[in-house]
Order: sequence, then structure tokens, then C-alpha cells
Amino acid sequence: MITCFIRYRIDPTKKEQFEQYSRNWGKVIPRCGADLVGYYAPHEGSTSLAYGVYNIESLAAYEQYRERLSADPLGQENYAFAQKEKFLLREERTFLKQASAPHDKMVKL
Repeated sequence: MITCFIRYRIDPTKKEQFEQYSRNWGKVIPRCGADLVGYYAPHEGSTSLAYGVYNIESLAAYEQYRERLSADPLGQENYAFAQKEKFLLREERTFLKQASAPHDKMVKL
């Protein structure tokens, strides 16, 4: 399992548009094959940093997922919405694997 962290730089005057974009992905991402952890909009501190996080089985599964995502009608609509509204200024993806056990499963030494 790998986790995709998407770091967005958004226009702070268009936070509502980013939140709508996030809600749309909340419908599309799971049906296209990834396990959505969530999208996160600015609240305190930076007004322009936002994140999306989801898990996927492998990079090979990610490629298949991206094909399904680009063919999904709401996915296509959401891409077009982002281009039209221009609230995404920058988007970076990083794939990480979990290096520790969740807190409640940690082994005490």
C-alpha cells in the first residue's frame, strides 16, 4: 500500500471553489479504486496550502486508477471546473509508504 499526498497551492480568495472541488473528488476517487483519506482546506495559518490524501495498492494500480478517473464524467467535470475557476495555482504529488505502525499497534520495548 502507498499513500498519495497532493499538496495544493490555492488562490485564498477561492477557498469555497476548492472545497467544492474536494467534495466532488470525495465521490469520484472511491468509485475509481482508491481509498480516500480526505481533502483538507486551509483553516489556520497558511491561507493558500491545501492537501488531498488517498491510499492505493501500488503504482501499477495508480496508473489504472488514473485512467478510470479521467474517464469518469464527474471527474471530467471537476477537471474542467478547476481550469475554469483557476483556484489551483500549483499541484504536487508525492507517494509515500507507511514506515511505522499506527499508534495503537506500536510494540512497547
